[in-house]
Amino acid sequence: MKCDVCKIREATVHLTEIINDNVTKLHLCEQCAKEKSQEMEEHFGLADLLSGLADLAPVMEEKKEKSAEVSIKCSACGFTFNNFRKMGRLGCPVCYEIFGKQLSPLLRKIHGTDSHIGKTPAKKDTVGDKVTLISDLKARLEKAVELEEFEEAARLRDQIRELEKKEKKEGKQ
Repeated sequence: MKCDVCKIREATVHLTEIINDNVTKLHLCEQCAKEKSQEMEEHFGLADLLSGLADLAPVMEEKKEKSAEVSIKCSACGFTFNNFRKMGRLGCPVCYEIFGKQLSPLLRKIHGTDSHIGKTPAKKDTVGDKVTLISDLKARLEKAVELEEFEEAARLRDQIRELEKKEKKEGKQ
């Protein structure tokens, strides 16, 4: 499929927007996508989506935090959290460390956790896999307790107990 803009290069970026049963599709090559990124964000609302998800704090706390967020700048690139809210992306890898406190609720809402644990290949369960999974779950449990996310901690605790129970059953057979 050719790029909708230049009509020369192969389209590698495909965007679909659905609003009230109206479907808008845009197919772009990488070069045109980079050139049109600002316009695409405005049309497809990516920045609005991310900034809407980022507004998780109550209104009163938000007013206090906004003034603090404006003054916090990334030491590497000078980016502010308000830049993230407007653009929907950060300036550099250091921004993740600088704005970690503000990003954590957003990442938990989107991904269910604020830390990347990766994926396990789809294969037959082995004892080693279960041990690794249980130790990973225990680490996540400790982090949840540390962050006072007690509902998540209870869910992880139950998951660990269930896996340990299965492990004991299999060990007896």
